[in-house]
Amino acid sequence: MAGNTFGEMFKITTFGESHGAAVGVVVDGVTPGVEMDEAYIQIQMDRRKPGQSSVTSPRKEYDVVRILSGVFEGKTTGTPLFVILHNHDMRPEAYNEIQHYFRPGHADFTYLQKYGFRDYRGSGRASGRETAARVAGGAVARKLLEKRGVQVLAYTKEIGGIACRSFEEQAIEQNAVRACDPAAATEMIKKVEHLAAVGDSCGGIVECRIRGVIPGLGEPVFDKLDAELAKAMLSIGSVKGIEFGSGFAAASMLGSEHNDEMSAAVVFLTNHSGGMIGGISTGQEIIFRVAVKPTSSISIPQQTINITGEDQQIRIEGRHDPCICPRIVPVVEAMACLVLEDQYKRQAAMLG
Repeated sequence: MAGNTFGEMFKITTFGESHGAAVGVVVDGVTPGVEMDEAYIQIQMDRRKPGQSSVTSPRKEYDVVRILSGVFEGKTTGTPLFVILHNHDMRPEAYNEIQHYFRPGHADFTYLQKYGFRDYRGSGRASGRETAARVAGGAVARKLLEKRGVQVLAYTKEIGGIACRSFEEQAIEQNAVRACDPAAATEMIKKVEHLAAVGDSCGGIVECRIRGVIPGLGEPVFDKLDAELAKAMLSIGSVKGIEFGSGFAAASMLGSEHNDEMSAAVVFLTNHSGGMIGGISTGQEIIFRVAVKPTSSISIPQQTINITGEDQQIRIEGRHDPCICPRIVPVVEAMACLVLEDQYKRQAAMLG
Protein backbone atom coordinates (compact mmCIF):
# COMPACT_ATOMS: atom_id res chain seq x y z
CA MET A 1 0.00 0.00 0.00
CA ALA A 2 1.51 3.31 -1.09
CA GLY A 3 0.52 6.77 0.11
CA ASN A 4 1.34 6.44 3.81
CA THR A 5 3.97 9.22 3.83
CA PHE A 6 3.16 12.94 3.83
CA GLY A 7 5.56 15.86 3.39
CA GLU A 8 8.83 16.60 1.61
CA MET A 9 11.48 17.97 3.99
CA PHE A 10 9.46 17.47 7.14
CA LYS A 11 7.55 14.24 6.68
CA ILE A 12 5.52 11.64 8.51
CA THR A 13 4.80 8.00 7.79
CA THR A 14 1.85 6.53 9.68
CA PHE A 15 1.13 2.85 10.33
CA GLY A 16 -1.41 0.59 12.04
CA GLU A 17 -5.07 -0.39 11.80
CA SER A 18 -8.20 0.41 13.76
CA HIS A 19 -8.42 -2.91 15.61
CA GLY A 20 -4.80 -4.00 15.28
CA ALA A 21 -2.17 -3.95 18.02
CA ALA A 22 -1.17 -0.30 17.61
CA VAL A 23 -1.06 2.80 15.44
CA GLY A 24 1.87 5.15 15.22
CA VAL A 25 4.06 7.52 13.26
CA VAL A 26 7.65 8.02 12.15
CA VAL A 27 8.56 11.71 11.88
CA ASP A 28 11.57 12.63 9.76
CA GLY A 29 13.21 16.01 9.23
CA VAL A 30 12.87 17.09 12.87
CA THR A 31 15.06 20.01 13.89
CA PRO A 32 17.63 18.77 16.44
CA GLY A 33 18.02 20.25 19.91
CA VAL A 34 14.36 21.20 20.46
CA GLU A 35 12.79 20.34 23.83
CA MET A 36 10.33 17.49 23.34
CA ASP A 37 8.69 14.95 25.61
CA GLU A 38 5.76 12.56 25.69
CA ALA A 39 3.69 14.88 27.89
CA TYR A 40 3.66 17.59 25.21
CA ILE A 41 2.40 15.20 22.52
CA GLN A 42 -0.09 13.73 25.00
CA ILE A 43 -1.91 17.07 25.25
CA GLN A 44 -2.93 16.83 21.61
CA MET A 45 -3.71 13.11 21.82
CA ASP A 46 -6.11 13.74 24.70
CA ARG A 47 -8.02 16.24 22.54
CA ARG A 48 -8.54 13.66 19.78
CA LYS A 49 -9.17 10.47 21.77
CA PRO A 50 -12.66 8.92 21.91
CA GLY A 51 -14.90 8.73 24.98
CA GLN A 52 -14.64 12.42 25.85
CA SER A 53 -18.36 13.22 26.05
CA SER A 54 -21.90 12.25 25.06
CA VAL A 55 -21.25 13.43 21.50
CA THR A 56 -18.25 11.19 20.82
CA SER A 57 -17.66 7.46 20.45
CA PRO A 58 -17.61 5.62 23.81
CA ARG A 59 -14.61 3.52 22.70
CA LYS A 60 -11.94 3.77 25.41
CA GLU A 61 -8.54 4.37 23.84
CA TYR A 62 -6.23 6.29 26.16
CA ASP A 63 -3.67 6.85 23.40
CA VAL A 64 -0.76 6.89 25.81
CA VAL A 65 2.23 8.28 23.94
CA ARG A 66 5.47 6.31 23.82
CA ILE A 67 8.49 7.84 22.07
CA LEU A 68 10.85 5.05 21.04
CA SER A 69 13.48 7.08 19.18
CA GLY A 70 14.49 10.58 18.14
CA VAL A 71 14.56 12.16 21.61
CA PHE A 72 17.46 12.03 24.08
CA GLU A 73 17.64 13.78 27.45
CA GLY A 74 14.48 15.71 26.63
CA LYS A 75 15.61 17.09 23.28
CA THR A 76 15.17 16.04 19.68
CA THR A 77 18.22 14.43 18.10
CA GLY A 78 17.38 15.12 14.46
CA THR A 79 17.05 11.40 13.76
CA PRO A 80 13.64 9.85 12.95
CA LEU A 81 11.23 10.36 15.84
CA PHE A 82 9.11 7.25 16.41
CA VAL A 83 5.83 7.43 18.35
CA ILE A 84 3.66 4.39 19.07
CA LEU A 85 0.11 4.33 20.45
CA HIS A 86 -0.99 0.89 21.56
CA ASN A 87 -4.64 -0.02 20.98
CA HIS A 88 -6.44 -1.36 24.03
CA ASP A 89 -10.20 -1.32 23.46
CA MET A 90 -10.27 -3.43 20.27
CA ARG A 91 -13.34 -5.48 19.44
CA PRO A 92 -12.70 -6.97 15.99
CA GLU A 93 -15.32 -9.66 16.63
CA ALA A 94 -17.96 -6.92 16.47
CA TYR A 95 -17.42 -6.85 12.69
CA ASN A 96 -17.76 -10.59 12.08
CA GLU A 97 -21.44 -10.37 11.13
CA ILE A 98 -20.89 -7.66 8.49
CA GLN A 99 -17.54 -8.76 7.06
CA HIS A 100 -19.21 -9.93 3.85
CA TYR A 101 -21.31 -6.76 3.41
CA PHE A 102 -20.36 -3.34 2.08
CA ARG A 103 -21.26 -0.61 4.56
CA PRO A 104 -22.75 2.47 2.86
CA GLY A 105 -20.43 5.46 3.07
CA HIS A 106 -17.41 3.37 4.04
CA ALA A 107 -14.37 2.36 1.97
CA ASP A 108 -15.28 -1.36 2.08
CA PHE A 109 -16.20 -1.58 -1.62
CA THR A 110 -13.36 0.55 -2.97
CA TYR A 111 -10.66 -1.16 -0.86
CA LEU A 112 -11.78 -4.56 -2.11
CA GLN A 113 -11.75 -3.32 -5.72
CA LYS A 114 -8.22 -1.95 -5.34
CA TYR A 115 -6.53 -4.68 -3.31
CA GLY A 116 -8.72 -7.72 -3.80
CA PHE A 117 -8.69 -8.12 -0.03
CA ARG A 118 -9.61 -5.88 2.88
CA ASP A 119 -9.30 -5.54 6.64
CA TYR A 120 -12.93 -5.46 7.75
CA ARG A 121 -12.08 -4.80 11.43
CA GLY A 122 -13.44 -1.29 11.77
CA SER A 123 -12.19 -0.31 8.29
CA GLY A 124 -8.51 -1.01 8.99
CA ARG A 125 -6.39 1.81 7.55
CA ALA A 126 -9.51 3.60 6.31
CA SER A 127 -10.70 4.10 9.89
CA GLY A 128 -10.60 7.42 11.65
CA ARG A 129 -8.36 5.64 14.15
CA GLU A 130 -5.48 6.25 11.72
CA THR A 131 -5.70 9.99 12.46
CA ALA A 132 -4.32 9.41 15.96
CA ALA A 133 -0.91 8.92 14.34
CA ARG A 134 -1.31 12.17 12.39
CA VAL A 135 -2.06 14.08 15.58
CA ALA A 136 1.09 12.68 17.21
CA GLY A 137 3.20 13.74 14.23
CA GLY A 138 1.43 17.09 14.06
CA ALA A 139 2.26 17.74 17.71
CA VAL A 140 5.96 17.48 16.85
CA ALA A 141 5.47 19.99 14.03
CA ARG A 142 3.47 22.26 16.36
CA LYS A 143 6.38 22.38 18.83
CA LEU A 144 8.74 23.47 16.06
CA LEU A 145 6.24 26.07 14.82
CA GLU A 146 5.90 27.53 18.32
CA LYS A 147 9.59 28.40 18.10
CA ARG A 148 8.73 30.33 14.94
CA GLY A 149 5.85 32.21 16.59
CA VAL A 150 3.16 30.39 14.61
CA GLN A 151 -0.22 29.57 16.17
CA VAL A 152 -2.67 27.09 14.60
CA LEU A 153 -6.25 27.15 15.89
CA ALA A 154 -9.20 25.12 14.57
CA TYR A 155 -12.75 24.93 15.90
CA THR A 156 -16.24 23.86 14.98
CA LYS A 157 -18.04 26.49 12.93
CA GLU A 158 -21.23 24.57 12.15
CA ILE A 159 -22.89 21.26 13.01
CA GLY A 160 -26.05 19.88 11.42
CA GLY A 161 -27.03 23.27 10.00
CA ILE A 162 -26.54 25.08 13.33
CA ALA A 163 -23.89 27.77 12.78
CA CYS A 164 -21.83 29.78 15.23
CA ARG A 165 -22.93 33.41 15.37
CA SER A 166 -19.97 34.73 17.36
CA PHE A 167 -16.30 33.96 17.83
CA GLU A 168 -15.10 33.44 21.40
CA GLU A 169 -11.71 31.75 21.31
CA GLN A 170 -11.69 30.91 25.02
CA ALA A 171 -14.95 28.96 24.61
CA ILE A 172 -13.59 26.43 22.10
CA GLU A 173 -12.12 23.95 24.60
CA GLN A 174 -14.90 24.59 27.11
CA ASN A 175 -17.71 22.79 25.26
CA ALA A 176 -18.10 19.22 23.99
CA VAL A 177 -18.33 20.15 20.30
CA ARG A 178 -15.38 22.60 20.32
CA ALA A 179 -17.56 25.39 18.92
CA CYS A 180 -16.45 29.02 18.99
CA ASP A 181 -19.91 30.20 20.12
CA PRO A 182 -21.15 28.89 23.52
CA ALA A 183 -24.83 29.50 22.72
CA ALA A 184 -24.60 27.67 19.40
CA ALA A 185 -22.65 24.88 21.12
CA THR A 186 -25.60 24.18 23.40
CA GLU A 187 -27.91 23.80 20.38
CA MET A 188 -25.38 21.63 18.57
CA ILE A 189 -24.99 19.25 21.52
CA LYS A 190 -28.75 18.79 21.78
CA LYS A 191 -28.99 17.98 18.08
CA VAL A 192 -26.10 15.51 18.12
CA GLU A 193 -27.43 13.75 21.23
CA HIS A 194 -30.85 13.44 19.57
CA LEU A 195 -29.35 11.98 16.40
CA ALA A 196 -27.31 9.51 18.45
CA ALA A 197 -30.49 8.41 20.24
CA VAL A 198 -32.29 7.68 16.96
CA GLY A 199 -29.25 6.05 15.34
CA ASP A 200 -28.38 8.76 12.82
CA SER A 201 -25.48 11.20 12.36
CA CYS A 202 -24.66 14.64 10.98
CA GLY A 203 -21.75 16.58 9.53
CA GLY A 204 -20.54 20.13 9.89
CA ILE A 205 -17.90 22.74 9.12
CA VAL A 206 -14.54 23.17 10.87
CA GLU A 207 -12.68 26.46 10.47
CA CYS A 208 -8.95 26.98 10.97
CA ARG A 209 -7.03 30.19 11.60
CA ILE A 210 -3.23 30.30 11.38
CA ARG A 211 -1.41 33.29 12.80
CA GLY A 212 2.20 34.39 12.70
CA VAL A 213 3.19 32.90 9.33
CA ILE A 214 5.84 34.89 7.52
CA PRO A 215 5.11 36.15 3.99
CA GLY A 216 6.69 34.18 1.17
CA LEU A 217 5.89 30.55 2.01
CA GLY A 218 4.65 28.31 -0.80
CA GLU A 219 5.61 27.69 -4.41
CA PRO A 220 3.90 29.62 -7.22
CA VAL A 221 2.77 26.79 -9.50
CA PHE A 222 2.01 23.20 -8.46
CA ASP A 223 3.08 23.42 -4.82
CA LYS A 224 1.05 26.46 -3.86
CA LEU A 225 0.60 26.82 -0.09
CA ASP A 226 -3.18 26.65 -0.41
CA ALA A 227 -2.86 23.59 -2.67
CA GLU A 228 -0.65 21.85 -0.09
CA LEU A 229 -3.10 22.69 2.69
CA ALA A 230 -5.97 21.45 0.53
CA LYS A 231 -4.23 18.13 -0.10
CA ALA A 232 -3.55 17.78 3.62
CA MET A 233 -7.16 18.44 4.58
CA LEU A 234 -8.70 16.30 1.85
CA SER A 235 -6.48 13.41 2.96
CA ILE A 236 -8.58 13.29 6.15
CA GLY A 237 -11.18 10.62 5.52
CA SER A 238 -14.27 12.60 6.54
CA VAL A 239 -13.42 15.87 4.76
CA LYS A 240 -15.31 16.43 1.51
CA GLY A 241 -14.54 20.06 0.69
CA ILE A 242 -12.36 23.07 1.52
CA GLU A 243 -12.47 26.83 0.95
CA PHE A 244 -10.02 29.64 1.72
CA GLY A 245 -10.86 33.18 2.78
CA SER A 246 -14.11 34.19 1.09
CA GLY A 247 -14.17 30.76 -0.50
CA PHE A 248 -17.16 29.90 -2.67
CA ALA A 249 -18.74 33.26 -1.85
CA ALA A 250 -16.09 34.79 -4.14
CA ALA A 251 -18.01 33.38 -7.11
CA SER A 252 -20.78 35.94 -6.51
CA MET A 253 -18.50 38.88 -5.64
CA LEU A 254 -17.15 41.57 -7.94
CA GLY A 255 -13.44 42.08 -8.44
CA SER A 256 -13.78 45.43 -6.74
CA GLU A 257 -15.19 43.61 -3.70
CA HIS A 258 -12.90 40.59 -3.56
CA ASN A 259 -9.51 42.19 -4.27
CA ASP A 260 -7.54 42.80 -1.07
CA GLU A 261 -6.57 46.46 -1.43
CA MET A 262 -3.32 47.63 0.13
CA SER A 263 -2.05 50.61 2.10
CA ALA A 264 1.29 51.68 3.57
CA ALA A 265 -0.11 51.58 7.10
CA VAL A 266 -1.39 47.98 7.29
CA VAL A 267 -0.31 46.49 3.92
CA PHE A 268 -3.66 44.72 3.31
CA LEU A 269 -7.03 46.31 4.07
CA THR A 270 -9.00 43.05 3.80
CA ASN A 271 -8.28 39.32 3.69
CA HIS A 272 -10.67 37.81 1.17
CA SER A 273 -7.79 35.70 -0.15
CA GLY A 274 -7.41 33.90 3.18
CA GLY A 275 -3.77 34.87 3.72
CA MET A 276 -2.41 33.54 0.42
CA ILE A 277 -2.12 35.15 -3.01
CA GLY A 278 -0.61 33.34 -5.98
CA GLY A 279 -0.12 30.32 -3.76
CA ILE A 280 2.26 32.24 -1.47
CA SER A 281 1.60 33.47 2.08
CA THR A 282 1.00 37.20 2.51
CA GLY A 283 1.80 37.39 6.20
CA GLN A 284 -1.86 37.81 7.05
CA GLU A 285 -3.90 35.31 9.03
CA ILE A 286 -4.44 32.15 6.97
CA ILE A 287 -8.12 31.16 7.11
CA PHE A 288 -9.81 28.10 5.66
CA ARG A 289 -12.88 25.95 6.30
CA VAL A 290 -13.44 22.25 5.68
CA ALA A 291 -16.73 20.45 5.10
CA VAL A 292 -17.05 17.32 7.24
CA LYS A 293 -19.47 14.62 6.11
CA PRO A 294 -21.91 12.83 8.45
CA THR A 295 -20.49 9.76 10.17
CA SER A 296 -21.04 6.78 7.86
CA SER A 297 -21.72 4.27 10.66
CA ILE A 298 -25.37 4.63 11.66
CA SER A 299 -27.74 2.09 13.20
CA ILE A 300 -30.68 2.95 10.93
CA PRO A 301 -31.28 0.04 8.47
CA GLN A 302 -29.76 0.72 5.03
CA GLN A 303 -29.77 -0.95 1.65
CA THR A 304 -26.49 -2.46 0.45
CA ILE A 305 -24.99 -5.50 -1.31
CA ASN A 306 -22.74 -8.33 -0.15
CA ILE A 307 -19.43 -9.39 -1.69
CA THR A 308 -21.22 -11.65 -4.18
CA GLY A 309 -23.35 -8.73 -5.42
CA GLU A 310 -26.64 -9.67 -3.76
CA ASP A 311 -28.96 -7.09 -2.20
CA GLN A 312 -28.87 -6.93 1.58
CA GLN A 313 -30.25 -4.88 4.44
CA ILE A 314 -27.62 -3.76 6.92
CA ARG A 315 -27.76 -2.20 10.36
CA ILE A 316 -24.45 -1.05 11.84
CA GLU A 317 -24.15 -1.46 15.57
CA GLY A 318 -21.16 -0.40 17.60
CA ARG A 319 -19.35 2.58 19.10
CA HIS A 320 -19.37 5.44 16.64
CA ASP A 321 -19.27 9.24 16.74
CA PRO A 322 -22.68 10.72 15.85
CA CYS A 323 -20.73 13.75 14.61
CA ILE A 324 -17.02 13.75 13.79
CA CYS A 325 -16.43 17.52 14.07
CA PRO A 326 -15.34 17.71 17.74
CA ARG A 327 -12.62 15.10 17.30
CA ILE A 328 -11.56 16.20 13.83
CA VAL A 329 -10.57 19.66 15.12
CA PRO A 330 -7.16 18.51 16.44
CA VAL A 331 -6.64 16.48 13.26
CA VAL A 332 -7.15 19.59 11.11
CA GLU A 333 -4.67 21.45 13.30
CA ALA A 334 -2.15 18.62 13.07
CA MET A 335 -2.26 18.45 9.27
CA ALA A 336 -1.93 22.25 9.03
CA CYS A 337 1.12 22.12 11.32
CA LEU A 338 2.72 19.42 9.17
CA VAL A 339 2.27 21.48 6.00
CA LEU A 340 3.63 24.67 7.55
CA GLU A 341 6.76 23.15 9.11
CA ASP A 342 7.50 21.46 5.79
CA GLN A 343 7.07 24.79 3.99
CA TYR A 344 9.37 26.61 6.40
CA LYS A 345 12.07 24.00 5.84
CA ARG A 346 11.61 24.13 2.07
CA GLN A 347 11.91 27.94 2.16
CA ALA A 348 15.09 27.74 4.23
CA ALA A 349 16.60 25.20 1.83
CA MET A 350 15.78 27.42 -1.17
CA LEU A 351 17.42 30.47 0.41
CA GLY A 352 20.46 28.40 1.39
